[in-house]
Amino acid sequence: MMTSFALFFLSIAIIESMAGLLGTGIILAASLLSCIRSKTWSPYDLIMISISSSRITLQCWIILDLFLTIFYEPCYYEENIFVVIKTVYMFLNYSSLWFGAWLSVFYCIKVATFTHSFFIWLKQRIARLVPWMLLTSWLCSFTTAIPFVWDDYSVHRNFTTPQPMTNTSALRTTWKDSLGLVILLCNASTALPFTLSVVSSVLLIRSLWIHRRRMQNNASGFRDPRAEAHISAIKSVCSLLILYVAYFIGFTFLLYNIFLRFSISKSICIAVLAACPTGHSIVLIWCNPKFRELPARIWHHTNCPVRTRYT
Repeated sequence: MMTSFALFFLSIAIIESMAGLLGTGIILAASLLSCIRSKTWSPYDLIMISISSSRITLQCWIILDLFLTIFYEPCYYEENIFVVIKTVYMFLNYSSLWFGAWLSVFYCIKVATFTHSFFIWLKQRIARLVPWMLLTSWLCSFTTAIPFVWDDYSVHRNFTTPQPMTNTSALRTTWKDSLGLVILLCNASTALPFTLSVVSSVLLIRSLWIHRRRMQNNASGFRDPRAEAHISAIKSVCSLLILYVAYFIGFTFLLYNIFLRFSISKSICIAVLAACPTGHSIVLIWCNPKFRELPARIWHHTNCPVRTRYT
């Protein structure tokens, strides 16, 4: 039975996802317009298009999932509907984690000023590596989401279909073994992008901080706009890292299925998962003038007074 508190947090998650659709749509539209104008697909635009398209689909799927959970609960747990929703949801979550990790790696390689030979090699070849990185992410996400089809079907079959008492223990043991393998596979697939994101973000923050200290030592006492830009970049990267860590923790809790189905804890976890992509989009729009320009132009055109000419 769903409590009023659980319903409240699930409703908050729906509102957060709807707000995230607006911010993510701005990023997608700005990135596509940039590619159309330049007639080339830059590595940064490719990553942003991949992130925004996957997150728009994820946020729409979350809204659909929550609406079915709240208003059509008996139909939601039917075999085919539950399997499709759970599998697609996992695929989109894995994609979001991977693309967020590659964005952090791209920022680190392009902005950081390390002199290690491997780092220089990556900096020279990152433009050619980005398409392969994105393609690999799609394949990894698809591969790790497939086991949920079989696992969800097994759960539904073993716990909803009447079975003889002599076979119950064996069925539950088989289900636990399969579930353990699925969780192990999922953890392995989520740990890698999480590690990439954290390491690249920490390296980038360290590089920016060292560069800022050098600029402070060479400053003549006047206010340096470049130093302020570095502080803004550090704040942005820290914000993205915090949101990514919060998303990973919430996703791990749901993956382990620690909380009860309609508990307040699980509802809060779902609300956090819905809020993190929205916050991530807001930070990206705030950091990039190209993303801020599009809504400003739309706002300018919609508020432009209509000129009339009198004869």
